[in-house]
Amino acid sequence: MVLVFGLSKIDRVYTPLMKEWLEVGLPVFDERDQAYFERIAQKTNKVTTWSEEDLKMKFITHILDLGGVLDDKGFASFFDKKLAAVVAGYPLSVKADFVVAQGVMDYMERPFFHFQEYKPDKNPTNDSMAQLLEAFLIAQAQNDDGKPLYGCEVNGAIWRFVTMEGKSYCVSESYDSTRREDLGLIIAILRKFREILETRLLG
Repeated sequence: MVLVFGLSKIDRVYTPLMKEWLEVGLPVFDERDQAYFERIAQKTNKVTTWSEEDLKMKFITHILDLGGVLDDKGFASFFDKKLAAVVAGYPLSVKADFVVAQGVMDYMERPFFHFQEYKPDKNPTNDSMAQLLEAFLIAQAQNDDGKPLYGCEVNGAIWRFVTMEGKSYCVSESYDSTRREDLGLIIAILRKFREILETRLLG
């Protein structure tokens, strides 16, 4: 895919877009969110043993919720959403595990954030990064607005954030969601995306 579509990976250095996104401190929670965070953190010892579906429903969904990227005014979230478009003459199709986009009900338009995950011990042949890049290419074709795209790849406990500008994509360092500090940073990064979404991408 990288060769066919002329994609280039930015290695060993963050782009200004990625650097800005990841420049967050640990989140400051109110009492309710702190209690929610503690409930999530108590589950981290089970992450490596859960199936892919259990991981999504019992752990990842709660992180996305506390990160503020589930449905709200102005945007919608979609799980297991099929995306398709013709890009540079090639028909592309992928099922995104999670998408943040403009849309209502089951109708989606202008996707901004894509999320792919898998359990490497359960499905070692799956290439979640390739699927994420495919989703980005489809979104670029659909949106046709020149705006950057944001996303996340989760392999078991490990989260990596990804940005794409034009044909270049940048991948963050790994965050281990079983580590309490990393879990807090993952939530803070998701909340930062929510801020970027509302101030720069919507409208």
